[in-house]
Amino acid sequence: MTVSNMDYTKSGVQFFADLNKNRLFTRNTDNYINRLGRDTLNTLGNVSLLDIYLSKGRVVEPHYHQNAAELVYCVAGAAVVSLINPFTNKVSNISITPGQVANVPQGWWHWEIASKDDTHLIAIFDAPYPEYILGSDILTKTPIEVLAHTYCLDANKLRSTLRPLENESIVIGPTDTCAQQDQRNHKGPVQQQTYQAPTHTYPYHAYPNIHPPQGYPY
Repeated sequence: MTVSNMDYTKSGVQFFADLNKNRLFTRNTDNYINRLGRDTLNTLGNVSLLDIYLSKGRVVEPHYHQNAAELVYCVAGAAVVSLINPFTNKVSNISITPGQVANVPQGWWHWEIASKDDTHLIAIFDAPYPEYILGSDILTKTPIEVLAHTYCLDANKLRSTLRPLENESIVIGPTDTCAQQDQRNHKGPVQQQTYQAPTHTYPYHAYPNIHPPQGYPY
């Protein structure tokens, strides 16, 4: 039997929530994420989820969850879930279609790319409030001078390269401006390739710009 500290006899106990009214992020009308956490459904245990909608070629940007594992379930469309195994430094690209899942262990660097329009994914977490560190925040919050010095890069070129991020959390990429530019340049969606990632390339910590809804504990 599950042990719970919830007093189910009190008023205000919730057994229903509408994810359509709990938007986490919007890129545009076809690319957005709804969320469910304990702050929106107070009878939840150690579980939460994101309701993700993507058009072809859109990406839930590289990120990791320091406090939760993630199970990605495909409801509609198709996607490739990619993750880096920190023990082997190898990338796995897992294609999923409706009814299929991909599992991302806690703390592993990963991303999802939609292979079709109208892709619908549900990401389920074993924590009531999944924390996240986004690639865009690592790139924009780490000082240019530190990146340039550490990796022997040209600071001016790096600054110019990162300028389109506008110091924002991307969450779903590419941005609409970038996607329109890609269409004008006749670029197709990103082709996934398996490769061996170098060791120790991921900074330890960064802070997302997304402001969590009231009730988040961080």
